[in-house]
Amino acid sequence: MRSLIDHARTFPATVAEQQQEFAELARGQRPQALFIACSDSRVMPTMFTGARPGDIFELRTAGNIVPRYRPQAACGVAGTLEYAVTALRVPDIIVCGHSHCGAVQGLMREQTVRTMPLVRRWLGWAGHRPEAVAEEPWQTRLIGEDPTEVTQCHLLTQVEHLRSYPCVARRVATGRLRLHAWFYTVETGEVLVGTPGGRAFQPL
Repeated sequence: MRSLIDHARTFPATVAEQQQEFAELARGQRPQALFIACSDSRVMPTMFTGARPGDIFELRTAGNIVPRYRPQAACGVAGTLEYAVTALRVPDIIVCGHSHCGAVQGLMREQTVRTMPLVRRWLGWAGHRPEAVAEEPWQTRLIGEDPTEVTQCHLLTQVEHLRSYPCVARRVATGRLRLHAWFYTVETGEVLVGTPGGRAFQPL
């Protein structure tokens, strides 16, 4: 904690050296993308994208879960998504999962989150059910032993959940919004990209 406090205390001096850039930020924001990432402390989108202040509108959730659209629900994820798409008019949304994800481990083996009822309830919004029929790749049950494949399947499911939001669906349909699935490897820094409707992830 001490290093965080020390950096916060000295940060105004850094801002003073880039006064014009930060003055522009004070006038408003036009982010390049909404970046939906896991809350995991090892995943820092600004580090591996090189994003500067104002470049990305970040949404962090446990397991980068995007619940399906529920019109009557008061949901922080839904509110952030709506603001990014409707007010900021971001042209791209990236959903980014990662290797060694604790939330995905909880989806694979419920016993790992048995003592955390709130986490278990949140994972229920991931969209995976034991009785799910694999009509499409992203509807496949989250079973198996390969956590990378499971995480990537989970990622594609969250991208499909985005399409259930009317504000997203409208802009995707008119070509004003693009959706992306990224997989970040913690130990190498490599980013792979997937395509909804398929299961193969390729280097970015």
